[in-house]
Amino acid sequence: MAPAVLIENLKKSYGDIEAVKDVSFDIEPGEIFGLLGPNGAGKTTTIRCLCTLTNPDSGRIEVSGISVLDKPRVARRLLGYIAQEVALDKVLTGRELLQLQAALYHLPKQEIPQRIDRVIDLLGLGEYADRKTGTYSGGLRKRLDLASGLLHDPDVLVLDEPTVGLDIESRVTVWNFLRQLRERGTTVLITSHYLEEVDALADRVAIIDRGVVIDTGTPSQLKDKVGGDRITLRIREFAPLEEAQKAKDILEKLPFVREAIINDAQGNALNLVVTPQSDALMGVQQALKDVGLPTFGIAQSRPSLDDVYLAATGRTLMDAELEAAGSRDLKKEKKQEMAGK
Repeated sequence: MAPAVLIENLKKSYGDIEAVKDVSFDIEPGEIFGLLGPNGAGKTTTIRCLCTLTNPDSGRIEVSGISVLDKPRVARRLLGYIAQEVALDKVLTGRELLQLQAALYHLPKQEIPQRIDRVIDLLGLGEYADRKTGTYSGGLRKRLDLASGLLHDPDVLVLDEPTVGLDIESRVTVWNFLRQLRERGTTVLITSHYLEEVDALADRVAIIDRGVVIDTGTPSQLKDKVGGDRITLRIREFAPLEEAQKAKDILEKLPFVREAIINDAQGNALNLVVTPQSDALMGVQQALKDVGLPTFGIAQSRPSLDDVYLAATGRTLMDAELEAAGSRDLKKEKKQEMAGK
């Protein structure tokens, strides 16, 4: 069976900016696949190329064995695309917008009412369908957007940052719905910079950074590659650096501690990488007690996807977000300077 989505050696530049340098991954039919990375990593450009909205410079893209580049009109029938920004005509009702979407997809007229009723029921929009969308909350607008993307019954549903700007309740609603789609056999591709979203939803993940896929696998496989559990330790709420350094020197000599670093951004807390074992916390606390150091707070956890990203790139996703934001601000300032000359 052909992959639901196949992308090989995708490249796309805008002038001298390489938005996508080399992206390759495949998605199996009926799975939720997460494309994880910070803003500016190349996620949106990748899926715009997939959805025929942008022409790549080079590479291979297929949907259910159909070449997106050679047969874009055929590929569009197999794809449902939900953009990050919800664009709705506020004077139309939800049902009228779905009718417009059906006309754009050239759906058979006799099937349109039934299809609209089906997606309205699927997304729980029954009591809102005949209200103007200008009265919808953010969560309802996103649900209507999902309904639009599913109206033509696509093989693959592509969502760009599906829960940005939504409250927690609305996010959970979207997550549950995407899981239902997977159970129905629909393939789902989501881009996100929310670690917990990808971890909770995705069967497999591709981590993208600066236009390149740096790793692919299930969330568990990616975490296992990092190796070891994490222990976060606070000696005091805000420990002096000398005291934190003393604790670090003691703890990194323990046989089950692989790495110990001082995190000054967290009040000189210590972050440890340890061999997974049930008595690690007890061992750390006892070692500190033996030298007269207190324990203000301590917790042990498995590696997170942020640890995976850190191990692969040398920076956290938050660091990457801040770096991207700083780059955008710098470009904006330069444009303003040029405009003022």
